[in-house]
Amino acid sequence: MPDPIMDILLAFAPVFHQRTWEKIPTMMVGAILAPGKRTVSSLLRVMGLSAISNFARYHHVLSRAVWSPLRGSQILLGLLVKHLARGELPLVFGIDETIERRWGRKIAARGIYRDAVRSSQSHFVKASGLRWISLMWLVAIPWAQRIWALPVLTALAPSKRYYERSVRGPKKLTDWARQVIFQLRRWLPDQEIVVVGDNTYAVLDLLHACQSLRNPVTIIARLRMDAALYEPAPPPSGKKGRPRKKGKRLPTLQQCLEDSSTVWQVFKLPWYNGQQRHMELASGTAVWYHSGKPPVPIRWVLIRDPLGEYDPIALLSTHQSYTPVQVVQWFVQRWQLEVTFQEVRAHLGVETQRQWSDKAIARTTPVLLALFSWVTLAAHLLQAQHPLPVRPAAWYSKSLPTFSDAIAFVRYHFWSHQHIFCLSPPDQDIVKMPHSLLTRLIDTLCYAA
Repeated sequence: MPDPIMDILLAFAPVFHQRTWEKIPTMMVGAILAPGKRTVSSLLRVMGLSAISNFARYHHVLSRAVWSPLRGSQILLGLLVKHLARGELPLVFGIDETIERRWGRKIAARGIYRDAVRSSQSHFVKASGLRWISLMWLVAIPWAQRIWALPVLTALAPSKRYYERSVRGPKKLTDWARQVIFQLRRWLPDQEIVVVGDNTYAVLDLLHACQSLRNPVTIIARLRMDAALYEPAPPPSGKKGRPRKKGKRLPTLQQCLEDSSTVWQVFKLPWYNGQQRHMELASGTAVWYHSGKPPVPIRWVLIRDPLGEYDPIALLSTHQSYTPVQVVQWFVQRWQLEVTFQEVRAHLGVETQRQWSDKAIARTTPVLLALFSWVTLAAHLLQAQHPLPVRPAAWYSKSLPTFSDAIAFVRYHFWSHQHIFCLSPPDQDIVKMPHSLLTRLIDTLCYAA
C-alpha cells in the first residue's frame, strides 16, 4: 500500500498482540472496500478470503481478542492532531448521541428510544436499538474547505432498563459525557479545549465538573429560557454563617427577549445552510444556580433572527471571556456531527452489523465511526501526492470533495496499489490482471447493492 497509508496503519500495531494484528489490516481494508453490509463475512469476501476454513479467527478479533479500543482512540486522536491541526486554539469538539437501530433479544444493551431523525414536534417515533455517545473533533479540512466532524471517542450508553439486572445503579447520559470529556482532557492535558453540545448537556453538575478540572474544559450548549440567573456572590462580609453562593436574581432570558430595553447587535454569521446570515445577538454574564446544585458562572448569548425565520435560542459558555460571535460560530459547527452520523450510515455500513456478543457490539460501531476519521486522514495524506478527484454530474454540480469522494479516493489506491491498472508501466513487460482479482472485482460490482 502507499507509504502514507502504511504509516497511519502501522501506528495502531502496539494496540494488538502479534497474532491479532496479522488480521487487522485485512479487516480494516475490507471494511473500506466492502459495499453494503459491514459484517465480518462481507469483509472476508471482498478481500478474496471467502474460501478459507478458519474464518472464525476474524470474528474472534471483535468478540474475544484482548485489545483496548480506548488505546486505539488515543492513537487516532494523536494522528489527527499531528496532521490536521494548524496551531489554532482552542481545539473544538462536538458531543452528541445517536441511535443505532437494532433488533434482537440477545442484544443486552438494546433499549427503546425516541428516534430523533424520524420524529418531529407533532409526530413521535420510537426505535429499538443501541444508544451511542460520540465525541468528534470539529476541524477545517483544507481540501474540502469546510468543517468536518471527525469521531475520536465513542461509548455505548445503555438505557435505565439495562441496569435493572445489574448490581450498580444506572448511569445518566451526562455521566457518560463527563467520563468522555475527562478522558479527552487526560489525552490532551495542556490544550485549550471547547466541547459543544445541545441542551442535553446544559446540566449544572456536568458544567461544574468540567470547570473544576485543573485545566478546565469549556462547555458550550443550549440554555433554557427560564434558567435562574444571578449576579456573582458578594465578597465575604466577615459575619458568621455559610458564605453566599449567588447575588441578586437577574431577569430570565425570556424576559430579556421581551424587554424593549435589551441591547441587540447585528452580526453576519455562518449559518446552518452554509450561507452567511445576519443575526441579532445579546449577551451578558451571570451565575446559573439551582437549589442543591453547585453555582456555575456562565456567559449567556441570546440569538434572534431579524427576519423571523428561526425561533430565538439561548446559548451558554462556561468560559466568560469568549465573545458572543465565537460562541455562536462554534455552536453552529455542531451540525456537522449530524452529517457524520449520516455519512457513516451511508458509506461505512453502520446499522448493518449482526453481532450478538456484548464485546463485539461494544467494539464494532466505535471502530466504524473511527474509520470515518481514518479515511479522512488517509485521503488528506494521499491528496498531497495525487489530486483528489471530485465526481460531479450534469444534475449535481459539485466543486468540492465530500466524504464519498474521499472514501472513493482511498479505495482507488487500495485497488491499484500493485500498479495493475497502470497503462504505462516502468518496465516493458505487459502486466495482466490476475484472474483472482478480476473475479473479486466482478463479484463486488455485481453484489454492490
